[in-house]
Amino acid sequence: QANRLFYLALPPSVFKPVTSMLKAACMSPTGWTRVIVEKPFGKDSASSADLSDHLQKLFSEEQLYRIDHYLGKEMVQNLISLRFGNMIFGPTWNRDSIASVTITFKEPFGTQGRGGYFDEFGIIRDVMQNHLLQILCLAAMEKPVTTSPDDIRNEKVKVLKAIPSLSLSSCVLGQYCGDPDSDHPDARLGYLEDPTVPEGSSCPTFAAAVLKINNERWDGVPFMLKCGKALDERKAEVRIQYKDVPGDIFNGGTVRNELVIRVQPDESVYVKVMTKTPGMSFNLQETELDLTYKSRYKDARLPEAYERLILDCFVGSQMHFVRSDELAEAWRIFTPLLHTIEQDKPQPIKYKYGSRGPPEADTMAMQNNFVYTGKYNWTAPVHT
Repeated sequence: QANRLFYLALPPSVFKPVTSMLKAACMSPTGWTRVIVEKPFGKDSASSADLSDHLQKLFSEEQLYRIDHYLGKEMVQNLISLRFGNMIFGPTWNRDSIASVTITFKEPFGTQGRGGYFDEFGIIRDVMQNHLLQILCLAAMEKPVTTSPDDIRNEKVKVLKAIPSLSLSSCVLGQYCGDPDSDHPDARLGYLEDPTVPEGSSCPTFAAAVLKINNERWDGVPFMLKCGKALDERKAEVRIQYKDVPGDIFNGGTVRNELVIRVQPDESVYVKVMTKTPGMSFNLQETELDLTYKSRYKDARLPEAYERLILDCFVGSQMHFVRSDELAEAWRIFTPLLHTIEQDKPQPIKYKYGSRGPPEADTMAMQNNFVYTGKYNWTAPVHT
């Protein structure tokens, strides 16, 4: 039995001819044939549907593996276990207890001379429409009947169908400019100073968007997706902020609880809670219940995301891959926004390299039930 696995790490412009030739000349006569397709899966609903139609004429859904490497990350895969394997989270995982959900992706560097390629797609297509939306699905979906790939993907599709398409009024777009006072030569250059970027480009390098889920569990709870380049740190996380404690007896001394799933770096799960200060005082202080993987699982080896996903392809598990109807719904949500940006070319808000991004994004978060106190910052435990 000879099995064949093809990985299409190719420009989208050649997907069609290459897959046609694979079908014509390279299918295994005695075993299975599987095809891994890298993003971007098109640029909007129409181009994605065109590519999907082409691939589905050549291969069955069981042969197609649309890879999103964020679905191979330890803490993203852990979302299902945390949610559905623990009674402590289930009863509060809804609109009655949760004020807002924020899913964040930050990179501390710019385009590094590859701005010409990035400019074709922008931060929304590069990160938000795929990586962050996939995390949203896992955080918001209902409990699947089983852990089989199709049962999980069925629930993800249901969540996506409940999300209205995005408009520009629900977004903040930014573009980084250089910091002339920085000691780092890259940081002194703005996006438009990358020689590969078209002159006067209005392509966003930062985006924040508020999505709503129109279903019984999440009605009224804002899901905020934030992503950007040339920001103040490297970080990817899910931050679930709970509502204020009703009937406050501590004279306003309480701060909202937060459950944070940190995807990278320093993979961890921590819960911000209120506790009494040690000693004679009866004041409150904010602290955390912390599961940092490097401290708790010192000898554990966490495989790279691609390592997990390619192994899944070998064994035929599609749990962590994107199904065609899932992809179509994702593009339905973002296509109107992307077309508006391309046609109207709104000027993105400038933000300094190494900053938190445009202050307008923080204002939008506050307007959508996220409370930032700034009193407490989690730091990863020191590993010995």
